[in-house]
Amino acid sequence: MEARTLGRSGVEVSRIILGCGNFGGIGSAPAFFGAGETEDEAHAILDAAWQAGITTLDTADAYGGGRSESYIGSWLARKDPEVRERIVLTTKTFNPMSEGADRGLSRDRIRRQVRSSLERLGVDAVPLYLAHAMDPDIPVAETIGAFAELADEGTIVGYGGSNVDAAWLDEALRAGEPAWVQNSYSLLEREDEGDALPVCRREGLGYTPFSPLAGGWLTGKYRRDAPAPAGSRMTMRPEPYRGFETEAVYGALEAFEARAREHDTTPAALAIAWLLAQPYVTAVVIGPRRPEHLEPALSALRLDLTASERDDLAELFP
Repeated sequence: MEARTLGRSGVEVSRIILGCGNFGGIGSAPAFFGAGETEDEAHAILDAAWQAGITTLDTADAYGGGRSESYIGSWLARKDPEVRERIVLTTKTFNPMSEGADRGLSRDRIRRQVRSSLERLGVDAVPLYLAHAMDPDIPVAETIGAFAELADEGTIVGYGGSNVDAAWLDEALRAGEPAWVQNSYSLLEREDEGDALPVCRREGLGYTPFSPLAGGWLTGKYRRDAPAPAGSRMTMRPEPYRGFETEAVYGALEAFEARAREHDTTPAALAIAWLLAQPYVTAVVIGPRRPEHLEPALSALRLDLTASERDDLAELFP
């Protein structure tokens, strides 16, 4: 497993990052707290990821209402010092920890939330910390100032933003030294190419896209005139993906499946390989629901796309 330095942070991350958003819930949605993977299932995924060479784990305080961090913490507690020393943790804050609870990126809340994250994770510090969203009610300078304080105190090393745009980044760069961006990006979601990514390239920031399979749309599981598979994103949280239900997207997906066959691989592996082939992508965040779901990402590492192959795939998706 190759490792790369994450932007300005100086922290090395594995090129595949294990996203733990489904541990104990489905992301940060309070309606799904207690759903998702159980603690034992989460530990099985963590074991498989470690065996595959994945050393970087991505979580958030509100994933599963705190369960994701707690499951990672209980897994780390069972491991020997070698594992604990090599694991690189990323966590985030913004979303409420329960229905009706407070949210946001004020200085006081950030400091309170990072303390609770450290307690659940069972660590004294986390290498990487993110704003999980943009907060319209709090000046970016206040948020970045709080992150900088935590870095000065040794509680975190690098900080950045998730689900942020170029305007937020520009403000953050004026206020401090963000290290990287973590946004949704895939062959089907490429808005960042005209927004956050130019800032990342200009400033030497890292970039770790999540949702590389666009909610499963790039796996081939969704078909014209066929019901979505039970338990899929389109049966649980379809709203973010309704825009993909067009003839143009279905046609692009069929052509993409043909390209995957030409490469003797799966659409999921090819979609992740496309991201890894981008020179501005530091690492890719994946969110497997079972240990065997790691395979497409591991297969992607073995695919070496040329620049022309990479561009050909992009042209399939207008």
